[in-house]
Amino acid sequence: MARFQVITMTDAAAERVRQIMKAQNAHGIRLGIKKGGCAGMEYTVDVVKEPNPKDDHVEKDGAHVYVAPEAALFLLGTEMDFETTRVRSGFVFNNPNQSSACGCGESVELKPADLKALAEARAAAGANPAE
Repeated sequence: MARFQVITMTDAAAERVRQIMKAQNAHGIRLGIKKGGCAGMEYTVDVVKEPNPKDDHVEKDGAHVYVAPEAALFLLGTEMDFETTRVRSGFVFNNPNQSSACGCGESVELKPADLKALAEARAAAGANPAE
C-alpha cells in the first residue's frame, strides 16, 4: 500500500534537497509555516540534522523532506518545486490551500485543509496518524 504523503516533490525539488543534504551533511529538510509577512504566513525551510518522529516524512529518490505536524493541514496537497530564474532561485510551493500572496512573494495567506480529508487520506494510505 502506498505511503501517505502530505506533499509531493518535483524532480527539480528532489535534486535540490539532495544537494542540501550532501552540502550540510543532513538527513533532509523540514518544511513548516510561521506567522509573518504582509500576507500573514511564511513558509519555513530548515536543515534536518536529527529527524523528529512526529513529522510527516516524504522521500523521493533519496531526497528527504519532513513536514512539521502544525503545518500539515496548511500544506496538504502541496507540490514542492525548485526554480532558478534570472532574479532568484528557490523552492516554490504550489499549494491548493493558498488563498492569496503578497506582491513580494515572501508571504502567503493559507487556509487549513479539511481535517476530515487529511484523516481520510492517511487512513486510505494506511499511515499511522501518530507518526
